[in-house]
Amino acid sequence: MSDSSFKPTRIVVVGAGAVGSTTAYTLLLRGQASEIVLVDVNRERAHGDALDMSQGLPFISRTRVWAGDYSDCKDADIIIVSAGVGQKSGETRQDLLRRNVRVIEQIVENITKYTTDAILLIATNPVDVLSYYAFKQSGWKASRVIGSGTLLDSARLRYLTGRHLQVDPRSVHAHIVGEHGDTELAIWSRTNIAGVPVELSDEDKQAIFHDVKDSAYQIIQAKGATYYAIALALDRICAAILRDESAVLNVSTLVDDYHGISDVYIGLPCIIDHEGIREIIDLKPTPEELAGLKHSASELRKRIDSVM
Repeated sequence: MSDSSFKPTRIVVVGAGAVGSTTAYTLLLRGQASEIVLVDVNRERAHGDALDMSQGLPFISRTRVWAGDYSDCKDADIIIVSAGVGQKSGETRQDLLRRNVRVIEQIVENITKYTTDAILLIATNPVDVLSYYAFKQSGWKASRVIGSGTLLDSARLRYLTGRHLQVDPRSVHAHIVGEHGDTELAIWSRTNIAGVPVELSDEDKQAIFHDVKDSAYQIIQAKGATYYAIALALDRICAAILRDESAVLNVSTLVDDYHGISDVYIGLPCIIDHEGIREIIDLKPTPEELAGLKHSASELRKRIDSVM
């Protein structure tokens, strides 16, 4: 006998490009939700992805997958936004930012017609500025508008540090903070293995951090886009929300007087539970690290001001 009080968990993925479709597939494999909906301007593409995934259901979890529209956001627990436009030849990052702001504006306007209760997870780049814009556009609490931030960058730092020290990266605790982009920085003062600070030369730190910042460029040059690792990062955020984990993840969130930084979305370690971001963790950065974080916030503020 079925339980009429049962409410399915639903994740809507807006944007069925490489990141969106890979994220939906990752969520499906991990069994994160009982319903996964793909929404895309190319409805045929979304339908094809949904059909392709659905035909593999006999091998995995019991999940409904379909191509829907914005009305499906009505009952969503999490809405992931990965839709956006790519950078054209000769186009500046600022030009790209302006075009993606218009995309996010339309998406958020459509989402908020049907729900004010979901958690909005932004993955479209430049993610920090667009997360701030989505927060303002939606009118939702900042705790429920989350950017993917520096979670992937932090994972890259953990992986590369673990590889250098021949330690499982899951045992490495390390943080990339600030912008998801050129002004991000590593908090080496808090990098540790089982609570023991890592012992690395300045040259090794510089080489590892360079590889972290260069990772996306290497992958894009090799195959055109990055999507596997970011899909896993988005899956991890969804798991923390749906399972009410109170997990600490480096995501982009609104800050209010974080060491003097306010009114920007920026990547920091946050406690995430079923209501979104519960709390920002204070890493107590060194003066040098704090200066780098403030510089990153200043650059983000300039970009926000350019489109608001």
